[in-house]
Amino acid sequence: MRQGGDPAPSRPAAFYSEDDRVLPFAVEALDLRGRVARLGPTVDSILNHYAYPLQVARLLGEAVTLAALLGSILESHGRFQLQTRSDGPVDMLVVDYDAPGKLRGFARFDAERVAHIHDVAPAALFGRGHLALTIEREEDAARYQGVVPLEGESLAEAAHLYFQQSEQIPSFVRLAVAESVTPQGRSWRAGGLLLQYLPSGGARARDLPPGDAPEGALELMEDDDDDHWTEGQALAATLEDHELVDPALSSERLLYRLFHERGVKVFAERALEEFCRCSHERIDKLLRSFSPQERRDMIGDDGRIGVTCEFCGTLRSFNPADYD
Repeated sequence: MRQGGDPAPSRPAAFYSEDDRVLPFAVEALDLRGRVARLGPTVDSILNHYAYPLQVARLLGEAVTLAALLGSILESHGRFQLQTRSDGPVDMLVVDYDAPGKLRGFARFDAERVAHIHDVAPAALFGRGHLALTIEREEDAARYQGVVPLEGESLAEAAHLYFQQSEQIPSFVRLAVAESVTPQGRSWRAGGLLLQYLPSGGARARDLPPGDAPEGALELMEDDDDDHWTEGQALAATLEDHELVDPALSSERLLYRLFHERGVKVFAERALEEFCRCSHERIDKLLRSFSPQERRDMIGDDGRIGVTCEFCGTLRSFNPADYD
């Protein structure tokens, strides 16, 4: 296994998994690129801000993992947001990724409807709606958004559809979330794999004539390319959920299990952490943007204005007299 940018041709793979990391990799023999995400304390903290039902927590954990995989394409600046809106018991999921690795997220759900659902499949929780993926790049103030239908599919299936329709990139996504029970208590872990077929010549190279190549050479090249992606998918499909959340299995050894016959190159890991953008100053500024009547309507029984952040659950209290 080779480290990108390291002059040494190879090194031993790390034995144990490091939590809250995204590891980019490449299988150059098959023109494959991808990332592996392993989350521990970060996803555990996000899922424990609220008393989520088990099936809702798992769904949010998958969303956080997918956002880490997709958002990590932003090197050092910019924001990525994953958001679902649907008519099911879980009608909204929102996860923000601030480069280079800050995550926050929450789920909005109908507790009564969730309690009456025994099927934990995403189809029963989402219903019908859409998945929106948004990228905001700070360097050029550009904003890109892709929206795909969410008609009961899992988040991984919706991501496949996004790459197929919006990016036209053959992609494979696998997500796993597990609740770990130890003598110290319960905690959440999550992991994910994103694999994409990105031939060095680009997808359009297939449309170029073969020049002086023998007749049928172009079709042969296309078949070889298809074989590369078929093999890559087949290898990735052998991945088990427990492998993605196993703390005793490092991302590097996981990749070696999948692609050792073809060789796999890994690059520098990117750290992940939970971070919420909310602050007393931000909310104070927001309250000042409301009219006096709107602020009076916000006053609670204790005579103060209480504001709870949807992401981190922090409650902040404000004196209405400060805004008169």
